[in-house]
Amino acid sequence: MFNRNETTAPVDAGETYDVTIEDLAREGDGIARVSGFVIFVPGTSVGDEVTIKVTKVMRKFAFGEVAE
Repeated sequence: MFNRNETTAPVDAGETYDVTIEDLAREGDGIARVSGFVIFVPGTSVGDEVTIKVTKVMRKFAFGEVAE
């Protein structure tokens, strides 16, 4: 059965991903993409190659943090 609330995001909260920060959002957060899906990562700069942990997944984007 089709569930409209079900996410189609290619990432999962709590998972880690190796990404490159491609752009900066207006708020200054770094923007990374996994399979074209946007992830906002505070405290990063364009060109950073980091491992991130996804903290929250929304329908069209996600939030992450640099993994320790």
